Order: sequence, then C-alpha cells, then structure tokens
Amino acid sequence: MSRRDDLSPDDRRIWARVAGSVTPARPKKAPRIIPGAAVTDPPAAPPAKGSIKARGVAPVWSPPVSTPARARGLPEALEPRRQRRLSRERDPIEARIDLHGYGRFQAQDALTAFLMGAQARGYRSVLVITGQGRRGGSGVIRASVHEWLQGPALRGVVSGFAPAARHHGGDGALYVTIRRR
Repeated sequence: MSRRDDLSPDDRRIWARVAGSVTPARPKKAPRIIPGAAVTDPPAAPPAKGSIKARGVAPVWSPPVSTPARARGLPEALEPRRQRRLSRERDPIEARIDLHGYGRFQAQDALTAFLMGAQARGYRSVLVITGQGRRGGSGVIRASVHEWLQGPALRGVVSGFAPAARHHGGDGALYVTIRRR
C-alpha cells in the first residue's frame, strides 16, 4: 500500500485532477419533526382490489413528485434549427480548436482555456475537432469531451453542443455554443 508521501509529482498532479472532479454525494435530508405533532406510521400497502377494506376507503392524496427537467446550468443539445444553420454556415463558426495530438489532460486544459477565451471575446459558436480515434474506434478525447463540456469548469461557459456536419468533421467534431457573459 503506498502512502501519499510516496507519490511522484506527476501522480500528485493526476490525483489532484481526479479529486477535484468528484462531487461529494448530498446527504439525505432527515424528516422534519414538528414538536407537538402526532407521529404517523408509514402507509400500509393498499388492500387488494376486491377486498372489503378497499370498498369504503377514500384514496389518500399525496403531493405530486416533481422531477427536475435538468440541472440548472447544464449544457443541452442544440436545437435542430441552430445546428442546421451552423452546418450550412449561415451562422458563423467564429473559432476552431483541433485536439489531435494532445494527451487526455492536455486536451482538457486546452479545451477549457479555448472556450473561456471564446466567451471572453464574445463568440457565440465554435467548432471543437476531437478526431475519431485510432482505426475507427472511439478515441480517449472523443469519449471524454462530452463529460468535459458538462463538467463544473465549463458549466457557465457552454450552453449547448451537437455533432458537427460531415464537411466540418462529422463524428470527430462538435459544434459548441457559448453563453453570453
């Protein structure tokens, strides 16, 4: 078993990146206890459809369970009209980055810096070229770029992304739309 003091500087850098990308799980809220209120048992299973108990029992109302549509700030898929305008170059692609030749961590750093710079310059849409990987397989960068774009570092920068048209790189490229500052 290796201790933290035995790690090389590269291992420490990698561990810091991994540890920084993890979000701690939220603890479950304890039930609210109101002093003086009657304690109720959880509801029992509903009786069978034809049983005597089921005939005279009014249904118990429970509040509707709301599911969040999506977490606030997460990028979403581009709307089809916007994607079509980008592919036909009716909306300009204001900048491009090619991540060929980068390692996984270098590509993530370069992509983050590029997108933050694009937002600072007021760009609205950019093209990110990831490549398709070796021998047609899914490359490491291509497989990770979706996670990077949805991660906390770029949540305030990226508003949406979608696969690029064939003449812009097809499966090996993405259109990325940038939020306004």
